Amino acid sequence: MAILNKPRLRIFTWHVHGSYLFYLSQGDYDIFIPVRPEKGEGYWGRGETFPFGDNVREIPADQVRHQHFDLILFQSESNYRTDQYAILSEAQRQLPRIYLEHNTPAGPAAATPHPANDPGILLVHVTHYNRLMWDNHSTPTMVIPHGVTDTPVPWTGGLARGLTVVNHMKQRGRALGWDLLAEARSRLPIDLAGMGNGASGIGEILHPQLPAARARYRFLFHPIRHTSLALAVCEAMMQGMPVAGLAVTELAAVIQHEQNGIAHTDINVLFDGMERLLRDHAYARRIGLAGRETARELFNIRRFTADWEDAFHLAITAQAATVVSGPMHSDHQINS
Repeated sequence: MAILNKPRLRIFTWHVHGSYLFYLSQGDYDIFIPVRPEKGEGYWGRGETFPFGDNVREIPADQVRHQHFDLILFQSESNYRTDQYAILSEAQRQLPRIYLEHNTPAGPAAATPHPANDPGILLVHVTHYNRLMWDNHSTPTMVIPHGVTDTPVPWTGGLARGLTVVNHMKQRGRALGWDLLAEARSRLPIDLAGMGNGASGIGEILHPQLPAARARYRFLFHPIRHTSLALAVCEAMMQGMPVAGLAVTELAAVIQHEQNGIAHTDINVLFDGMERLLRDHAYARRIGLAGRETARELFNIRRFTADWEDAFHLAITAQAATVVSGPMHSDHQINS
């Protein structure tokens, strides 16, 4: 539970993952992001895709070093290794720091060292699977599961087709399940949405328009072999849309096969489950409603932002405590 009567914090971070930043911004703190005229990764500013509130504020990148912040939030290796030295002052680099890891290791599972190897930083993973697979060294770690807002657009599923939402899927290959999607599409009607998929699907659907577009489809197919838990899955479940995916990574801890979704490592069982969703709308609705109850329990946005407020204050308190007792221990964890 979040601590009461805390001062409103000033968090500096980069715009790396727009959907995540939008959900993170639902909390009671101010988020400052750098912007450059030429944009570029991390320097997009607010952009025009997400309906950010007034607590997400742009700062010209060359002015960042003159601002006051309470904490620095890294969201990528380039933020950690390069960007902080390019735009932060020396004093800002001594502030409390959190490294938010969005992804699973791209290298060997369970043997890839995390870029942040620093007992003075707090490493936040978005799933327990991610925390398990990264070699976190002696860096203090914490898990904050995803949180997503509810949507007023209910799932109807009147269109007897599946939908996959993954950006640049063909270029990202087997890890993202490009081959599995192709095999599924040889048996089932499935549309592919997302950036960079124009030649292979229906192209990008902007995040604010996605709930209405997604609601018509019978199910969401998530063919990814090795990933963090996709926000697209959380959002679909919260909407009451049935989700079908491989029973691997964190998805195996979220979906119970034929209870609140379709999840299996045997692709034939998975395809059979999707075929049943297509021919039996009542069954799809039951699965979707059960998934919605799971999403309300696991991905509650208030729990999510409260966890983040706790993480911010833990990092700030630990920073102050190092003067007396040394760095944070590596066993801090939120298990909401």
